[in-house]
Amino acid sequence: MDLIKTIILGFVILLVLIIILSSIKIVNTGYLYVVERFGQYYKTLEPGWHVLIPFVDFVRKKVSTKQQILDVQPQTVITKDNVRISVDNVIFYKLLNAKDAVYNIEDYRSGIIYSATTNMRNIIGNMTLDEVLSGRDRINQDLLSIIDEVTDAYGIKILSVEIKNIIPPAEIQDAMEKQMKAERDKRAMILQAEGLRQSQIEKAEGEKRAKILEAEAEKEANIRRAEGLKESQLLEAEGKAKAIEQIAIAEAEAIRKVNKAIIESGTNETVIALKQVEALKEMANNPANKLILPNETLSSLGSIAAIGDMLKDKK
Repeated sequence: MDLIKTIILGFVILLVLIIILSSIKIVNTGYLYVVERFGQYYKTLEPGWHVLIPFVDFVRKKVSTKQQILDVQPQTVITKDNVRISVDNVIFYKLLNAKDAVYNIEDYRSGIIYSATTNMRNIIGNMTLDEVLSGRDRINQDLLSIIDEVTDAYGIKILSVEIKNIIPPAEIQDAMEKQMKAERDKRAMILQAEGLRQSQIEKAEGEKRAKILEAEAEKEANIRRAEGLKESQLLEAEGKAKAIEQIAIAEAEAIRKVNKAIIESGTNETVIALKQVEALKEMANNPANKLILPNETLSSLGSIAAIGDMLKDKK
């Protein structure tokens, strides 16, 4: 009997311990617990430890507050110009309100995926293929604003929407590759033509500069030749002027000596006669001169010669 009581008492104590331990809830960092009391929402447990009433309080769901990544599978979308393409994207989101995420939608992850796919079809359906290929940022921003507005009711914050791949049909890819090759060839030809044109311009500029330098050198040479000729003419003129000056000085000296001789001799006629004889002699020595003398002059030559001989004897 005592053994049975002991067993029952031990069982009761164990049961109490189990109930006490089960009433203590420890919430880890990065998680929230949604608690219901008698089937209704009671409160949300933050990270830490909490005490719940056994059989009264019940943890409805554990949710993560960490940033989540949702990979949306490729979807077939038709563009405005009737091109069927495959698009897939990645969505980054974070749970802000655990109560709304649990009670406002059955599965918020599915809600985000369906919202992304339907709105992506609407956005891309209003764009041509070229606009889609060149407008990834626009598509991402439009999807982000639309999905974020929809998921506000779920307590979800959409952080970013990124398109991973846009895959057009094979024939479109081939046409695009050919177009890209043609564009590359076109750019290469344009660059080659620009290089050739630039080379010709540089060559022409070089020839122009060479001709200018040659003309400037020729001009400088002409100026120097003119200056040299001018200097030579000046020196020649100065030489002639000096020669004339020396001749004038010599003639003046000769005249002075003649005058002196006239004054000293006192025989003016004799000196004049001698001068006439010397003048006639000089004129006769020049073969280009023709000497024509009147009869009176010839008659007086004898007397002049006589006077000359007299002066010589006197000397």
